[in-house]
Amino acid sequence: MKKRLFCFVFLITMQMGFAQNNLLWQGYFSYNDIKDISESSTTIFAASENALFSKSTTTNQLKTTNTVDGLSGETITSLYYSPTSNKTLVGYKNGLMIVINEADGSMLNIVDIINKQLPSNIKKINHFMEYGGIVYVSCDFGIVQFNLATMLFGDTYFIGNNGAEISVTQTAVFNGYIYASTIDGVRKADIANKNLIDFNQWTQIASGSWSSIEAFGTELIAINTTGYIHKYNQVTNSFTGYLSLPQASSDMRATGDYLVITTASSAYVYNKQLVLVRQINSNQIPQSNVVFVCATSIGDTIYIGTTGNGIYSTTIATASAFENTMPSGPSRNNVFALQVGANALWAVYGDYAGDYNPYPLDSYGISKFSSAGWLNIPYEKVLGAKSIVRVIMNPNNENEVYMGCSYSGLLKIENDIPSVLYNQTNSGLEEISFISGYHDDVRINGGAFDKSGNLWVNNSLVLNGLKVLKANGQWQSFSMEGILDKYTNASMGRLIIDKNGTKWWGTNYEGLIGYNESINKFKKITLGPDKGNLPIFDVRSIAVDNRNQLWIGTSKGLRVLPNVNSFLTDDQMTTNPIIILDDNLAQELMYEQFISDIVVDGANNKWIGTADSGVFLVSPNGQETKYHFTTNNSPLPSNVVNDIDINSATGEVFIATTKGMVSFKGTATAANEDLNNVYVYPNPVRPEYEGTVKITGLLNKAIVKITDIEGNLVYETTSEGGTIEWDTTAFGKHKVASGVYMIFVSAQDGMETKVKKVMIIR
Repeated sequence: MKKRLFCFVFLITMQMGFAQNNLLWQGYFSYNDIKDISESSTTIFAASENALFSKSTTTNQLKTTNTVDGLSGETITSLYYSPTSNKTLVGYKNGLMIVINEADGSMLNIVDIINKQLPSNIKKINHFMEYGGIVYVSCDFGIVQFNLATMLFGDTYFIGNNGAEISVTQTAVFNGYIYASTIDGVRKADIANKNLIDFNQWTQIASGSWSSIEAFGTELIAINTTGYIHKYNQVTNSFTGYLSLPQASSDMRATGDYLVITTASSAYVYNKQLVLVRQINSNQIPQSNVVFVCATSIGDTIYIGTTGNGIYSTTIATASAFENTMPSGPSRNNVFALQVGANALWAVYGDYAGDYNPYPLDSYGISKFSSAGWLNIPYEKVLGAKSIVRVIMNPNNENEVYMGCSYSGLLKIENDIPSVLYNQTNSGLEEISFISGYHDDVRINGGAFDKSGNLWVNNSLVLNGLKVLKANGQWQSFSMEGILDKYTNASMGRLIIDKNGTKWWGTNYEGLIGYNESINKFKKITLGPDKGNLPIFDVRSIAVDNRNQLWIGTSKGLRVLPNVNSFLTDDQMTTNPIIILDDNLAQELMYEQFISDIVVDGANNKWIGTADSGVFLVSPNGQETKYHFTTNNSPLPSNVVNDIDINSATGEVFIATTKGMVSFKGTATAANEDLNNVYVYPNPVRPEYEGTVKITGLLNKAIVKITDIEGNLVYETTSEGGTIEWDTTAFGKHKVASGVYMIFVSAQDGMETKVKKVMIIR
């Protein structure tokens, strides 16, 4: 047990190191959907769903911050920059608060609100207001004091009736009193009162539901949830209706000389006399369907945060062109599927429920990442393709990409331009016909190219469920009668093709299906020892490894088919669980786990994504779990993993989750054809470096020997794939001393050799 605890602590420590090491992790986040903004005299700060960015108004320099830098992957709900402390406060839906020291970039996670003995659904942070070195944090249960100097929470105010929890939307200090807008009235108390934790010290001065309150010059302004602006009358201690907005307000704030009020379609700028000096309507912006969220000003410039379009800015005094600010990134964070080629990565955002039901349908576009940056193709340009759930790149021509849709068929993209949407009207694909009222519903989820350039896809819920688009443009269909018990239940998932040309794909009710046209046979692997030994019918992911084993991920665990050749020889194939020893007890690897994806890297390790437990990296035989990445020990923004893919040339592992995409720069690259490109990094190895030395550009099964300058052997291994790691120890016993070390690389047959050097400085 002590050994397990040590390994667990070591793993967490190591992964937290990864989270701070940009050489190993990279974030690919969307910054489009703005949740909140704040400002200094020279910088605009913005929070998207779970990442931040800022822009200097003097240099125009953009800076991004995401989970790789230490942020949480949870949903951000509020943001505040404190000019007095030079700190940025980030509030989350779950009550987490992160304080960023802008001087050095350090972050402090504060979990006091999360740990409060309150229902989890009322811990959301709605607003920050600073007064006298104290930040008053408005939450869905009340108000919490936070001291910027000590970085500690103070009192909590439950100001509802009889001290009950109440959702506070905003606070303001005006003429010696603190005012709180809530979902049940506006309440006030003497800011100097030392006993504000007593709800009796708070007086309700207005009824109804209120969205915001703000002190502005000699006025106190509040807006109710219907969009009616009110002014406070100190004589009557009440609010008087002033102006009715055409929509509910989403944000109000006082910045310098202006009061800025935001609705979904307009931003209103008032001067200190409460005269409207500028109204900006969303339809003035060239992009269609722009939705405003919040707005602020720096000097004479207004910055408007939007849903889906980042920030727009323009001058207040006179009408001028709009400038759009948004770091480059994918169009959405919830990446459902991706595929990586040698030169590009494609990501799609459609999805379906656990039973493969795509409704309600998604109308999202497509994203491509390459050396040129991000290209986001909007929905308006994808020929009406809805619920795009799979990417199928042509391995012989990366400029030809197909997208499987769980409703609209198969979309073809050529040179980054959607060109054809294949469906029941123009191809061999078929729509669902057995359900009354279903029209144009063509479900394509899995697909892969064979060696001849033919594209094979599965077509769910139709009898002829296997289709091929041949290289000559002709379609062919294959009936699954006799192999499927009930095709009307058989929603199909991922599809792969092994070295024998056998097509494999998973279903939700029929297990794993295989087809090989050379013998013209379908075969099936399902439940029971005599039918294939799967733990459940629902197969979600499949991968063939470098030893021709078929790894099968289901919604209830893992199975392995020992050799894909058995499809050609055995009437009934049988899979096996992987049994590991855990505390000297036999355990089944990935027991009962919902496995969403399996990918094999260049060293034959398996990357296993799960529906709620993050990502596992296991050894080629599954006996060793090398890494287990979660939101707690890595920059993974969510433990819900949708898809994984690997750049075989670089070893970079891309992980798509429901809250963003990150990559881990592993060491397992595909094997090279020769030793001409062998190189060693880092070189030299400096005292502060704590990682391993990588030797890459290797042949598969290359023999690597490392000696000191005197010829004493300190390490020896045989590569699986194109890269090996050396922990700079002498056969794992102790760290080697400073000096130059010789690296001898030879092919398995000894016909090709290479010698390299690495310097180690202790």
